[in-house]
Amino acid sequence: MNANEELVIDVRNLTKRFYGKAVVNGVSLQVKKGEIYGFLGPNGSGKTTTIRMICGLLSADGGEGTCLGYQVLTESELIKQNVGYMTQKFSLYDDLTIKENLDFVARMYALPNRKALVQESIDRLGIGRERQKQFAGTLSGGWKQRLALAAVTIHQPKLLLLDEPTAGVDPKARRDFWDEIHKLSTEGVTTLVSTHYMDEAERCDRLAYIAYGNMLTSGTLEQVIADAKLFTWEVQSDNTNILAAQLKQDPVFTQVTAFGRVLHVSGVNEQAMLASIKKFEGQGSHWQPIKSNLEDVFIHFMETREDNFA
Repeated sequence: MNANEELVIDVRNLTKRFYGKAVVNGVSLQVKKGEIYGFLGPNGSGKTTTIRMICGLLSADGGEGTCLGYQVLTESELIKQNVGYMTQKFSLYDDLTIKENLDFVARMYALPNRKALVQESIDRLGIGRERQKQFAGTLSGGWKQRLALAAVTIHQPKLLLLDEPTAGVDPKARRDFWDEIHKLSTEGVTTLVSTHYMDEAERCDRLAYIAYGNMLTSGTLEQVIADAKLFTWEVQSDNTNILAAQLKQDPVFTQVTAFGRVLHVSGVNEQAMLASIKKFEGQGSHWQPIKSNLEDVFIHFMETREDNFA
């Protein structure tokens, strides 16, 4: 990383224990200004705990670093005032209207130009005068997420921490949400976002993968895929179900996944895989080497690293 690039998040060896067990174990993150940084990992991997330590909602048991220039261990109140943190669960008030929710958040931040900022947020949402009177509890999942984003950006933070923000919303709503994140990025807003959606992860500038509290890899999409050292073939067969069952019996193939009528078959020992492939090719299947995608890598990390950390 260029030494001249401003780091909005720079934390090292963050650790958190619950009941004596480390749920986050020495995690380090460096996120640059204006960057969209994807945070990947299975449920229970420590993503939410890490985000909460970064923004000051949870005290770290170990490690150090800064967020927006403030020390994460000693200046948590200043961090909380200057970030926008969006949880997976909708946390605004169902029995308040869109406008009332935004006005409430603006009052919480004691914004001096509250009315103007509320109206600006409403305009950015793209809703009419009557729609702003709609109760938040009656909104669709996609509109709730858009309202939540408007609420966490009303105080114009320079850093957004988004914890699986599009879980449970339809593909169009997810795309619209991400268009807004990219628009904010062009305005200099930095975003750390956790997600399970591979298409969303691919829209990030850089990625980090955490599992069982441990950071496994980080970098650009290409770097993360390369770091997995995973070899993948696309396989066609007259009967993919039977072939898949046979392949799963061979330990050299660490991953066998159906994509429609074809299989993605992956492993880490290329020479051993080639030897096994020769046997299966003689049984009527056609094998074509392909580049591993992020979903292949995601599943690979989940399946092959669990024994190391569980």
